Amino acid sequence: MWRFLINLFKSEKTRLHIEEKNPMKKYLIVGLGNIGEKYENTRHNIGFKVLDYFAKKEDITFTTDKLGDVAAYKLKGRTFIFLKPSTYMNLSGKAVQYWLTKEKIPIENLLVITDDLNLPFGSIRLKTKGSDGGHNGLKDIQDKLNTTKYNRFRFGISDAFSKGRQVDYVLGEWTDEENSKLIERLEKSIELIKSFGLAGINNTMNTFNGK
Repeated sequence: MWRFLINLFKSEKTRLHIEEKNPMKKYLIVGLGNIGEKYENTRHNIGFKVLDYFAKKEDITFTTDKLGDVAAYKLKGRTFIFLKPSTYMNLSGKAVQYWLTKEKIPIENLLVITDDLNLPFGSIRLKTKGSDGGHNGLKDIQDKLNTTKYNRFRFGISDAFSKGRQVDYVLGEWTDEENSKLIERLEKSIELIKSFGLAGINNTMNTFNGK
């Protein structure tokens, strides 16, 4: 009897040790954008562009699945699920909610990548909560998740447009000057995403915000 209890205790210790040593953590990384070639290189599609760049660098393949294109990336015991919603920008929340539920990912492991007119071009700002700021994609995510407390990675596109030209600017393509600077910013974005999974949201904010 005693031998049985000792062996049981040993096996329990081993099991807990394995779980702590090899935790399987999952993260949903959502890039916001609009589907279709005409939107591919527009400012509003920076979320798609970041994930596409990441996929190219790491040789990851997206497959078309329910409500979006999806890819998986593993790094140091973490699993990153990349999602490019196919619902168009203003219905992004439906795809986010579906994949969070399907993959059983807690909302604190969600990161949404979006453009931001209020930040200078290429600026990075990571936040754990906030308003939608008039962004239709964020508004729908907020409505579907019923909370403003989710992580978002805002990529600055600046506000260099004249009065009444906001839509044309947001849906316009990057200038040659912007394109020449985008690669360095996309590289920084990859570092941020990896840090989000490995170091956590607070450390990542301290490291990347304003950089």
